[in-house]
This record gives sequence, C-alpha cells and structure tokens, in this order.
Amino acid sequence: MLLGILVVLCFIPTADVTENKILVAQHPLLIVANQTATLVCNYTYNGTGKEFRASLHKGTDSSVEVCSISWNTTIISENSNKEFNCQGHHDKNKVIFNLWNMNANQTDIYFCKIEVMYPPPYVYNEKSNGTVIHVKETPTQIQEPPSAIPLWILSTVTGILALYSMLITAVCIKYWVCSTPMVYPKTAETPDALQQKSKNKKYHQSDYMNMTPRHPIYQKNKGYPSYAPTRDYTAYRSWQP
Repeated sequence: MLLGILVVLCFIPTADVTENKILVAQHPLLIVANQTATLVCNYTYNGTGKEFRASLHKGTDSSVEVCSISWNTTIISENSNKEFNCQGHHDKNKVIFNLWNMNANQTDIYFCKIEVMYPPPYVYNEKSNGTVIHVKETPTQIQEPPSAIPLWILSTVTGILALYSMLITAVCIKYWVCSTPMVYPKTAETPDALQQKSKNKKYHQSDYMNMTPRHPIYQKNKGYPSYAPTRDYTAYRSWQP
C-alpha cells in the first residue's frame, strides 16, 4: 500500500513537466532575394495556458528582439523594433513573422520564442536550432539626374522656334521679290525710231549753243520771226547838228 503511494507521487511531477513543455520547430535556412522574408514558427503545447506571447530574436545570443505578438482568446497585440519592418500573425499551432525592406546587414540567425503568460506556471520553449536568414545584396542602379526642364517642354519650344524662323524667312523672301524691279526684254525698234534716237543723241552731244536772243512775246505779231534779233532803227537816221 505504502509502496503504491510512493510510486504515484514519483510520477506526478513528471506528468506536469511533460504537459507544460513547449516544442518549437523552424526551417534551418531562408534566402531572401527581394528584401521580403516569411519565417514560420511551428510549436506544440499540451497545457492549459490561455494567454501567450511569441517573439522573434536576432543573433546567436538572441540579444535583439525583432518583434513580438501577444494573444489570448479574444485580444491580440503586436510590437516591433524600430530598426525592423516586422509583423507577427498567430494561426493555430504556428506563428508567422513577416519581414520586409530587409538589407544585407540584417543577415543573421533568428530564433522563435513561445511563452505561456497565464495562468501560472510561466512556461517557455527551449532554444531551438533557429533559422538563418540570408539577405542578398540588391545591385545598385545608377540613375541619371532628372533634367531641369522636361523633355516635352524642350520639344515644344524647339517646334515654336522652328515655325517662327520659317515665317520670318517666308516674309523676307516675299519682300525681296516685291521690291526687286522687273527687267523687261528690249523690243525691236523701227528704223525711223532709231534715226530719231540718233538725232537726239547728236543734238545733246553738240558743243554749239544758240546764243541768238529771242523776241519778247509782244513782238511776235510784227511779222518778225521769233528767232530774229531786234533791229535798232535809230542807227539809220541822218545825223543833224
């Protein structure tokens, strides 16, 4: 009888420890090529806990807490480190941590930690093997500095200047054509016209100038030709002493 009671007491603590133990499984390697990673923490728990907390830790000593999530039957709360873009989500027997905008400096090993916060006793999982998240460096693209003036503005201004130049050129050509005198071909002249033209030329080229004075207008009716000089009849009078 006494021996049976001792045997039962020896097994009671073992049963409690086994019931409250939390086991966590993680994928050993996660390669990130697009700066986004999804880390899944699968866990098993057979206890009677009602309030839980799951957190993601960075480094071999788990010194940096990346983000965490707490939940019970009705309430869920989240918290994230300012140096990371992380969000947790609980789904049945697993916790999913989504990370984005990661860089090569965040390449490290990450550990999941699951805790039973209420009711007592406080229980958490033993440290798992963790997941190595390798973030590949993205090639830097050299971007040309944007032009101070957009291309469409340059094209519009160039078109306007070209049109203005064409209009100015057309106006100048039209003005030049209108201001240039027309040169007509010489027509054939008749022999009489040539003879008259020759006489006029000889007249203008002659060195002789007619010095004969002409009569006044009032003497034209006296019968003298207009080209004859005026006679002085006093010269023909007899001289009387």
